[in-house]
Amino acid sequence: MFDRLDRSRTDVVLIVDDVPDNLSLLHDALDDAGYTVLVATNGEAALQRALQAVPDVILLDAIMPGMDGFEVARRLKAQQETAHIPVIFMTGLSETEHVVAAFDAGGVDYVVKPIRPREVLARIASHIQGARQARQARNALDAFGHASITVRISDGRILWQTPLARKLLQSHFDAPEAVAPVELADWLKLTAPKLSAELARGLVPTTVPVWAVNQGGRRLSFTLHQPTGDDEWLLVMQESSDQAAMDALSQEFKLTTREGEVLYWVVKGKTNRDIGDILGSSPATVKKQLEHIFAKLGVETRTAAAGLAMSRVAQLKAR
Repeated sequence: MFDRLDRSRTDVVLIVDDVPDNLSLLHDALDDAGYTVLVATNGEAALQRALQAVPDVILLDAIMPGMDGFEVARRLKAQQETAHIPVIFMTGLSETEHVVAAFDAGGVDYVVKPIRPREVLARIASHIQGARQARQARNALDAFGHASITVRISDGRILWQTPLARKLLQSHFDAPEAVAPVELADWLKLTAPKLSAELARGLVPTTVPVWAVNQGGRRLSFTLHQPTGDDEWLLVMQESSDQAAMDALSQEFKLTTREGEVLYWVVKGKTNRDIGDILGSSPATVKKQLEHIFAKLGVETRTAAAGLAMSRVAQLKAR
């Protein structure tokens, strides 16, 4: 077994090549640049070492006996613990189909042999910086209790999620833990490329794409937050419910629990009879409660009450 590294150390590069002696010049260049260099000589060793050490970037030979680099990359991306690690392919193959295969397997970049150390160092620095920024953003969201996930668009795989996100997904969907719900994955395939194209052209989207699902009075929304890779997006989730909205109205306007419920259904456009049916009371009782609500809100009509309530709730959400 490999020893787990101290995460306070400098950036770690894992080189996977069945003939590591051929890469001594690259190894020396990485070492001189301050990187900690690990080596694996076959696919199985690469998977084990990546899981144990969790390097900051992996340089992966595409062609190896047994398990080739493409399969190694697919397995790395299929494991939540290693899915976030940038994979740079090293290959003597420059044909289009091999380049496409490298990206399809989850690679973020590729270099053609014979390796030019200075070029590789530049690519490594760029990808490590991007991965570090994404990791810091995810850690911040996690620390502040946000429900967030990172999804790979091409196959809908969840590469990372906060504990709250995992809990919400489990409560709203019957889907494997590491895979986005089918409906969400389909929406992402349609929406994310369009937003990526706008961002690439320097455009500021007029609206932020949001997808939501309703379940038993609860609404779970997914907002596209930012791309974290060529095929990966960070989504921020938010759950709202009828009860939460009622509680917010009651607290904001100093209403009783029942008055908060009545005001909520007024905002929803329900009549006194409808509200009475929902709350198990008579229309006359609802009318009397509305009179108290109007007095507390300083309005005279249900339309004015609904408008004030919606405006105040919008302000609360924006805080």
